[in-house]
Amino acid sequence: MATGETGFDDVVFDLISVQYHALKAGHDYGQYVRDAENAGKQEVADFFREVMEQDQERAHRCHTLLRELGGVDVTSPQ
Repeated sequence: MATGETGFDDVVFDLISVQYHALKAGHDYGQYVRDAENAGKQEVADFFREVMEQDQERAHRCHTLLRELGGVDVTSPQ
């Protein structure tokens, strides 16, 4: 397996990166939902909820793939 500049296997690093960004974005989208609701834009709020759910699913899939790779110490998502 190729090892990148981080010292981690590139695939592991890539999955962790995608998972991190999906979780971070999901956190940010909560504010976007509140902003849209406060502006009375329910359709926009619903859109942000959909995007947030997609990122949650993406983060969970990364978690599953990391676990399947084995040897990676990850904690279960809440």
